[in-house]
Amino acid sequence: MERWDGDRIRARADGLAALLTDTVASGASVGFLAPLGHAEAVAWWRERADAAAAGRLAVWAALDATDRVTGTVGLDFPDKPNSRHRAELVKLMVHRSARGQGLGRRLLTTAEWAAAADGRTLLHLDTETGSPAERLYRSAGWTEAGTLPDYAASPAGELRPTTLYYKRLGGRPGG
Repeated sequence: MERWDGDRIRARADGLAALLTDTVASGASVGFLAPLGHAEAVAWWRERADAAAAGRLAVWAALDATDRVTGTVGLDFPDKPNSRHRAELVKLMVHRSARGQGLGRRLLTTAEWAAAADGRTLLHLDTETGSPAERLYRSAGWTEAGTLPDYAASPAGELRPTTLYYKRLGGRPGG
């Protein structure tokens, strides 16, 4: 797994879009409604490439033996002077064909280590309450901060609660 810059994200936008559409089709709440079209997913990743090129976002991607994108995770960096000690963990996605093999945990740990190396002392995220992702974050030592009812629509359009989590990075990241 490697950190991808804006140029690499743009060059691999089709593969990243395939991962995003698979994630949405599997029912994961990552900000999109189903069905998510490939062109819309490509456009979204191209916008993310611009954010990465500007230093507002860091993206790591994992590839399988056939060079297919099987997972991503991002860190979204705030631009306010009073919040440069933290980052938001975003778009931790694992392709259905690669789930259950520890890739999600490896992506999460990579982002945590990178954030700590960059001097970040606090990470935060939101995730659908009761989701497999929530179980991953809990098992990796993230702390629940609260739950918001009806926060986001599922890919099917149903309003669902979201749980907020944070993790202090003063010690060893990764759990």
